[in-house]
This record gives sequence, structure tokens and C-alpha cells, in this order.
Amino acid sequence: MKKLLFTFIAIGALFIANLTDAQAQDYKNAIGGRFGSANGVSFKTGLNNKAMLELIGNFRSNSGVSYFNLTGLYEVYNPIGGAAGLNWYYGAGATIGSYKVKGVASDVYLSANGVLGLDYKFKDAPINLSIDWVPALQLTPNTGFYGGDVGLGVRFTF
Repeated sequence: MKKLLFTFIAIGALFIANLTDAQAQDYKNAIGGRFGSANGVSFKTGLNNKAMLELIGNFRSNSGVSYFNLTGLYEVYNPIGGAAGLNWYYGAGATIGSYKVKGVASDVYLSANGVLGLDYKFKDAPINLSIDWVPALQLTPNTGFYGGDVGLGVRFTF
């Protein structure tokens, strides 16, 4: 498990080391919240003129279940003609996380993810909105498909 975690961190570091200006998205970096079945923090950074790396830290807790996960997504952006600042995007990535069911079980899990969404950058304000769908194929500890999470991202761009 340590080797797998190291591999994901190394891949993320390589992406970040190759940063260039992001042009299709109209911004280079953005940080804010992602709100869906689990709320969390989202950070996007431009890799080249059509791609971004998004890191999402999600958490959720109630009386019986709590979990935390970190998702990294490579996203390819395509402008929507006639709609300045609006892009659609797709991509893939991975999630590593842990969960605890009170009095029953706890474990670490790993999944492969896809992403499909819309991204809008306001022209005269440093604000970015996105809505996306992130389905997952859980790889450990059990294999299974999760139909995904639909989330709304609200970010400050810089």
C-alpha cells in the first residue's frame, strides 16, 4: 500500500512540475469548495493549454460513519463555441481514502475514477463554477462500481 501511495504522489508531483499557462480554461489556478454527497476542498492548476490537474479532499461524518479521501483528476478542457468562459471537460484519476463504520469496520480503499463536467469562469470576476460527475471503480479492499458523485465546485481563481 505504501508503494502505491508513493506512486500516486510521484505522478502528481510530475504533473505539477510541468505546469504551463492554461488558456482553454481562462485561468491558471483555482481553489475553493466542492459540494456534493461529500463536501470538500478543491484545487485546480493548469498543466497546458487544454488540461488541468484537480485535487479534491472530501470528508463526511455522521453518527455512524466517517470517511476522508483524496482524489486526483487529470482533466482535458474543450471550449463550447459561442459561450465565452464555458468549457466541457473529461478525464480520469484515482482516489485513496479511509472509512470507519462505528463499531463495525474500518479500512483504506483505492479507486479509479472518471470525470465529466462543465466549467465556467466569470469574465470580470475571479470566480469559477463547475458541475461534474465523478464515477468510481473501487479496487480495494473490495472491487465494485460506484455510480458516482455529482458535485458543484465554487472556486476563487488566480
